[in-house]
Amino acid sequence: MKISEILSEDVIGVKLAAKDKNDAINQLIDLAAKSGKIIDLEEVKKCVFEREKLVSTGVGKRFAIPHGKTDAVQDVVASFATLKAPIEFESIDNEKVNLIFLLVGKDTLLNVHIKLLSRVSRLMNKDEFREKLLKAKTKKQLLEFFTEEEQQYIDL
Repeated sequence: MKISEILSEDVIGVKLAAKDKNDAINQLIDLAAKSGKIIDLEEVKKCVFEREKLVSTGVGKRFAIPHGKTDAVQDVVASFATLKAPIEFESIDNEKVNLIFLLVGKDTLLNVHIKLLSRVSRLMNKDEFREKLLKAKTKKQLLEFFTEEEQQYIDL
C-alpha cells in the first residue's frame, strides 16, 4: 500500500493554525474523519493520544507522526498537514514541528500499519522533500509531491 493511496485532498491541510500539540493532533484527526473510514471518532482520538503519552511522536527534523491502532476505523486512515507556524511537540531533537502525518490502522492490520509508518519516515527523512512540502500552497500540490516522491521507490 502506498501513502498516496491513503491520502486525498480531503484529508490534507495546508498551513493549519494549531495552538499546540493537542490542538494539532485533534485537527489532524478531524481531517482524517473526512475519509469516511472512521467508525468512532472519540475512540480514534483516545488511541492516538494514549500512544502519544507513551513517547512523543515528534521524530525530529520538524516532523511528527502521531499514530495508533484501533478497530474504530474501517481501514487504514491518514491525514497530513503543514502548519502555519511551528509548534512544540516534545520532539527527540527538541525542534518545533511544522509537518504532521497522522496514521491510524486497524488492530488486525499491524503489518500494513508498520510498513506505512516506515515508508512515511523514509520519505520524511529527506530534507529536500520536507522543504518542498513546506512550500506547497495547495492540497493538490501536497498530494502530487507525495505521489512523485513515492514513484522513486521501486519496493513501494
